[in-house]
Formats: sequence, C-alpha cells, structure tokens
Amino acid sequence: MKTLFAITLAVLTFVSCTSQQPSKDVEKKNKLILYYSQTGATKTVAEEIKNQLEADIEAIEVETAYDGDFNQTIERCQKEMASGETPALKPIKANIADYDTIFIGYPIWFGTYAMPIAALVKAEQFEGKTIVPFCTFGSGGLQSSTNDLKTALPKANIVEGYGVRGIRLDAVPDEVNRFLIEWGHKEGEIEALPAFMEEKPVTDTEKEIFNQACSDYQFPLGTPVTVATRETSSSTDYLFTATSKGQQGEDQTSHIYVTVSKNEPNAKPVFTQVVR
Repeated sequence: MKTLFAITLAVLTFVSCTSQQPSKDVEKKNKLILYYSQTGATKTVAEEIKNQLEADIEAIEVETAYDGDFNQTIERCQKEMASGETPALKPIKANIADYDTIFIGYPIWFGTYAMPIAALVKAEQFEGKTIVPFCTFGSGGLQSSTNDLKTALPKANIVEGYGVRGIRLDAVPDEVNRFLIEWGHKEGEIEALPAFMEEKPVTDTEKEIFNQACSDYQFPLGTPVTVATRETSSSTDYLFTATSKGQQGEDQTSHIYVTVSKNEPNAKPVFTQVVR
C-alpha cells in the first residue's frame, strides 16, 4: 500500500492525479496561451510554452492593476475573495471560440489561481475546450487550483497541468519540454522516470537534506517522518512526508518533493513543491 501511495504522489510532481490526459491528436489542434503574471514569473513559463509549441499567446490585464506592495496586494486579494468580487479585466483580443486547446497560466494566491483568472473564467465561455493549467508558486498549489478550475468550468476538459516554484525558473525549459511531451502536447522522447521506492523512516542524513532544501522558504514545512527516493540520470529525488500543526492546533500532513542535481558539484538540495 505504501508503494502504491508513493507512486501516486510521484505523478503529482508535474500533474494532478484527478485530471484526464489529452488525446494524442491535441497537438494538431489550435492552441492559445492565456496568462496573468504580476511579477513576471508566470510570463516566463508562458513564453517558454510558446517557444516550444505552435500557439498564440496573450497576457490577461486588469483594469485596475495590482500595483501596490506585497501587503497591499494580499489585502486586496483577501477582500475580493471574501466578497466574491472579481477584478475588471481589459478585453481579450483572442476569440476563445477559435481555439480547441487553451493553456491558462497564473500565480498561486492563497492556494488557488490568482483573482484575474477567477474573473476570466466568469467572463469567457470555455465549454468543450481542453484547458491546460500552468502556474508559479512559492510552495505549491497546482493540484488545488486545478480542482478549482474543474469546479468553475464543469463543461470544459481540464487536463494535467504544470507548476514550478518562482525561485526555480531556470528549470522551466527542461521541465516544460518534459511536460509537453509526457502529456501529448508535442512529439519527442524523454527519459522515463522511475517510481519512488517504498517509504521508510527518515535517517539523520535525510533530515539534513530536508532542512537544507527548505531553509530558503519563509514558512516552516513541518518535521519529516518518512521518505521515498528515486534515482534518475540527472538527479536524486526525495519524497518526504512531514507532519505539522495547523493554525487551530490540528495535525497536518504534507508531502514535500526535494531534488539534488547530479550535474553540479556539491549541489544544494532544493524542494520543488509541497502537496497538502
């Protein structure tokens, strides 16, 4: 059972386990990349997808921009989410009806897609479209935001998405290439990733790897309890299960992915995402 659990979680490094894989004829259809980017991180991913596919691309713009500092943006977002209000968007030039597959990109705000995307899904018709989410985040949010898109767009086909931490943008070209090939958006060959091995209690050495990987993150990610590992041609990957306390004192479990590059001498461990 633990092995099956680990294999399932391994897939989550790039995709949401509840989505459906697009058919192989997806790449022959018209594609559009729509994205909202506040800091430029999501724009970087959007442009990389554009570089690797034949697709049109357009940025989503807000009439009244989120142009304050971090705290002001957080405050405005919280008010909008609490009230159900969405920001007014500038008109989109692309005609959604002309496209079969639409890549929708966004930063993660409070565990889900940014508010301009909430406005987009209210304003546009995506019925019958194949939607490919992609996002940037501080720790995670691909799975939760994908599930929220499914709820918001029940008549669209929401397929597996791609997510990356904002501090790992140098990994985007290779990861996007793998993602697009793996899920049938373009042709090519990629290394088949092995499954994570069975979970086992963490050793002191593995605890140190966890601590090094998470030291650059501003919030504590819990205490690692078990770990599963795998070896690829370019990295050693770890899947840690960590426990922590929630704001109300409740027990929480998180799954933290950590990778150590084999291509760099004395490479520092980095965590790639958290799945809660």
